[in-house]
Amino acid sequence: MLRLLPSILLLFGLLPAEAKESISLKQTEKTISLMRGEKPILTYHIAEVPPPNGVDPIYNRSGFIYPMHAPSGGIVTGIHPDDHYHHIGLWHAWVNTKYDDKKGPDFWNLGRRTGRIRHAKVKETRDAGFTVVQEHLGYLDGIKAEPTVILNETLLVDAAFVGGSTATVSTVPQKTWTANPWAFPPRRTAAGLARGPPHTGNKKSSASVPPEDLARTPPHATRARWVAMHGPAEEAKGEDATVAILCHPKNHDAPQRIRTWDNGKVFFNYVPVQETGWSIQPGKSITLRYRIVILDGSADAKGIEARWKAYRN
Repeated sequence: MLRLLPSILLLFGLLPAEAKESISLKQTEKTISLMRGEKPILTYHIAEVPPPNGVDPIYNRSGFIYPMHAPSGGIVTGIHPDDHYHHIGLWHAWVNTKYDDKKGPDFWNLGRRTGRIRHAKVKETRDAGFTVVQEHLGYLDGIKAEPTVILNETLLVDAAFVGGSTATVSTVPQKTWTANPWAFPPRRTAAGLARGPPHTGNKKSSASVPPEDLARTPPHATRARWVAMHGPAEEAKGEDATVAILCHPKNHDAPQRIRTWDNGKVFFNYVPVQETGWSIQPGKSITLRYRIVILDGSADAKGIEARWKAYRN
C-alpha cells in the first residue's frame, strides 16, 4: 500500500565539515564500520559472511553493507531471509547479462551458480567514508573451476549526520576488461541498488514515492526520483524508522524504474535496465549514483523531495 508519510521537520544540504567532526571509521580484517560517536551507521563486509546454519554455502558473500542503522541505533536492513537467502542488506548486482551474443553470468541469484560478487581490496579510507574494489565473477567453466573476473567495480561510500538524519552517498563505477562489450538486456530486477529491510512482511510497514506517482498501483515499474520506506526498525523497541533512496538525475535512464513486490513485503531496488538495456564497452566504465537518507520516525514527501533537490544540485 502506498501512502504519504506523516510530516516531520527535515533539514537538507550535507555539510562536509560537520560530517568530518561527527563521523569516524573503524576497520578490521573482516569489516569497515562508520560510526557517529558510539552509534553505528553501517558496516561493510570485507570477509565472506555465511548464510544461516544448514543453508547451501553457495550463499556465502562478501562485498555488501549490513547492517545500516537509524540515528537512534535501530537496524533498517535485513539479511538472508528464508525465502531469499541471496538478499543481504544493501547490495547491487546484474541479473541478465550477455557477452558476444551469448548468455552471461547472473551475479544476483547465487543459487544459479553462474556468477557472484566478492570484495577484492580496500582502496582508501577517510574519516567519514571509504572506497573499495569489488570483482564480478563468472563461472564460465562451471562452478568447480576457477571463476573469471568479468567486471571490476569501485564502490565509494561516504556518510554525514545533519539535522537529525544520516545520509550515505554511494557511487558505483564499473569497468570491463574483456574484448567485447558486456550487455545488460532489459530485466525487471537488475540492481543499481537493492535493499532488503528487516520489517519484510510487517503490515505496519509502507513505502512512498513522489506524490504524482501515488496513484499508480502497484508501484512496480514506476519511474521515481526517490523512494521512501518506513516501518518498525529492529532492536528499536517497535519505533519506526524511514529509509529514503534518492536516484541521481544523471544516472542511466533516470528517473529509473523501480522493482517492488505486491505481496505485502517491503522490498525495493532501482533497476537501470528495466525498460531499455545498457552495456559496458571494452576498457570503458559506467557509473551509478545514489543517496540514502535514514531518519528516526516517519518523514513526509515534501521533506524528502527537498532532499532530492539538494542532491540533484
